[in-house]
Amino acid sequence: MATATATRAPPPKAAVKFPPIPPNQTLYVTNLPSAKTNKADLKTALYMLFSTYGPVLDVVALKTMKMRGQAHIVFRDTQAATQALRSLEGFQFLGRELRIQYAKSKSDTIAKLDGTYKLPGSAAADVEMTETQQSIFNAPAPGSAASAATSVPHGLPAKPPQSGDRIMTDAASPDTRGQKRTRDEEEEDESDEDVAMEEDSDDE
Repeated sequence: MATATATRAPPPKAAVKFPPIPPNQTLYVTNLPSAKTNKADLKTALYMLFSTYGPVLDVVALKTMKMRGQAHIVFRDTQAATQALRSLEGFQFLGRELRIQYAKSKSDTIAKLDGTYKLPGSAAADVEMTETQQSIFNAPAPGSAASAATSVPHGLPAKPPQSGDRIMTDAASPDTRGQKRTRDEEEEDESDEDVAMEEDSDDE
């Protein structure tokens, strides 16, 4: 009796699961035509298409080798971005089917609006402040008692003391002030200006 041994196939490798990207204001669009379309025309067409779903703040479409065929569309709010994502996924755009997903990171435009924008690169972020910058940013508030006692950095001239408004010395003397005319004088001057206009002889 022949026994057949069943050979097991190796278990299929589980697909690597990435955590889902949370909804945000920026959409990442791929499968765009890159060779036939001018960059400015592509950005305009993307803006016209996506702005029907909400206010578009920015369209980033680069023609570099790494970024060609891709674009980032920045909406003002997440609801508009979600509506555009659901409506335009698989949409035929300039002869190609759009593939759309949320962007992985916050766009620079949104970061600037939030006030969380940082310059790219670690060198720019880790710049040390000079002594003058530190003295400016760490100085006490103007008018406080500590500000008068601080020394002047690097030989700069001393700041004049802050005091209230000063009265002009020449304003007190009546000779230097302007003189106001009375109403009678004003009316006399105006009466000279009111001269009857000559009639045109167009009736001839």
